[in-house]
Amino acid sequence: MRILIVEDEVTLNKTIAEGLQEFGYQTDSSENFKDAEYYIGIRNYDLVLTDWMLPDGDGVDLINVIKHKSPRTSVVVLSAKDDKDSEIKALRAGADDYIRKPFDFDVLVARIEAKLRFGGTNIIKIDDLIINPDEEKITYLGRDIELKGKPFEVLTHLARHSDQIVSKEQLLDAIWEEPELVTPNVIEVAINQIRQKMDKPLNISTIETVRRRGYRFCFPKKA
Repeated sequence: MRILIVEDEVTLNKTIAEGLQEFGYQTDSSENFKDAEYYIGIRNYDLVLTDWMLPDGDGVDLINVIKHKSPRTSVVVLSAKDDKDSEIKALRAGADDYIRKPFDFDVLVARIEAKLRFGGTNIIKIDDLIINPDEEKITYLGRDIELKGKPFEVLTHLARHSDQIVSKEQLLDAIWEEPELVTPNVIEVAINQIRQKMDKPLNISTIETVRRRGYRFCFPKKA
């Protein structure tokens, strides 16, 4: 499960991130609206935890950005505003929960768990191809495909952006925790594994190489 933390108080942001990582969550951190918008554009989040007041924008306005890109993503608003009208405004704007500051961290985790437990499905279904990111499982015509790790994540990311050409740099930013420490060749390796372990045995084509631009999910398309 991946969570984006949008909080301009650096110490609080770091504390939340480290705490959630101890519970097994993957986290990204942003301290402003602009960076949060960038992360939302390149990555798929199960939940976004956002402060209401950001230095360059409004956390409530960020809800629209999140829900437009991924309606299933849960949004929890953190706010020092303790009045009823503010809570109602956030919930009506699309927030899934509203937590007042200061808050107990254990309560925060419990409420995050509740939102993720009852959230929308992550499953991607295209014709007879089913990709289940939560279980890292792929099924085609009832047959399980052994594709794990980064190749699985690359396939999933491209499937979620099937209407787009995705560059190597975008894939690195979206999937690798420290993209600056790896070379773009790792994308070619992942794509090759997808083709060898999945496309070739099943006689299908899932990834199209777009010269000088990147890759595009092209299923269904017979090889």
